[in-house]
Amino acid sequence: MANHIFILATVMLLAGIFGGLVNYYLYGDKDPDAASLPRFLVVGVGASFLVPVVLDMVNSELVLESQGDPSRLLIFTGFCLISALISRFFIDNLSDRILTEAKVAKQRSDEVHHNLITMQKEILPLVDTETEQDGLVEDAEEYDLQQDLDVTSTEILKVLSNGRFIFRSLAGVCREANQEESTALKTLHVLVTRSLAGKVSSKSGVRWHITEKGRRVLEANL
Repeated sequence: MANHIFILATVMLLAGIFGGLVNYYLYGDKDPDAASLPRFLVVGVGASFLVPVVLDMVNSELVLESQGDPSRLLIFTGFCLISALISRFFIDNLSDRILTEAKVAKQRSDEVHHNLITMQKEILPLVDTETEQDGLVEDAEEYDLQQDLDVTSTEILKVLSNGRFIFRSLAGVCREANQEESTALKTLHVLVTRSLAGKVSSKSGVRWHITEKGRRVLEANL
C-alpha cells in the first residue's frame, strides 16, 4: 500500500509539472513575468494533488482500483493531467467572477447610498413640519411671523400649502399661482432665503415645499 501511495504521488507530481509546462508554453507569452513558469508549475501541481479529494467527494473508488490495475492507474493519471491543464482556466474564471461581483456590489452600494441621501433630503421637511417646536423657538420667531407678505409670495405659499403634493414642481406652481416662470422662480428663491419654503433635488428635478415657518407666516397674514 505504501508503494502504491508513492506511485500515486509521483503520478500527481509529474502530471502537475507536465500540465504546468503545457500551460506555460501555450499562455506564457501573455505573461512575460520572469516568475510565470514557477507559478504555472505550482498551480499545476496543486491542481493535480486535488484529484484524490475530488474523487473522494464523488464517492469514486478510482484511487483504490488503480492499485494493481495499470488501466485504472492510467485513467487516474489522465484525471491529474486534465486537472493541471484546466487549473489556469478555473482560476482565471474564478478571479473574473469575483471581480465582477465586487464591481456590481460596489455599484449597488453607491446606488443605495445615493437613494438614502435623496430620501433623507425629501423626508426632513416632513419631519420638521410634523415636529412640535419648543416655546423658546416660537418666541424667537414671533417677530418674523408678523412680517407682511406681498401678493405673489402669499399666492405661492398657498399653492405649496394646499396642493395635493408636498413637493411641487416649478411648472405646477406657476400654473396654479397663475404666474410667469421667471416671477415664480424669483419668488421661490426669496421664500427659501427667508426659510418660508425649501427645495430638494430628486430624480425628477428640483421640487419645492413649504416649511413649518412658512405655514405659520401664511396663517398670520391671512
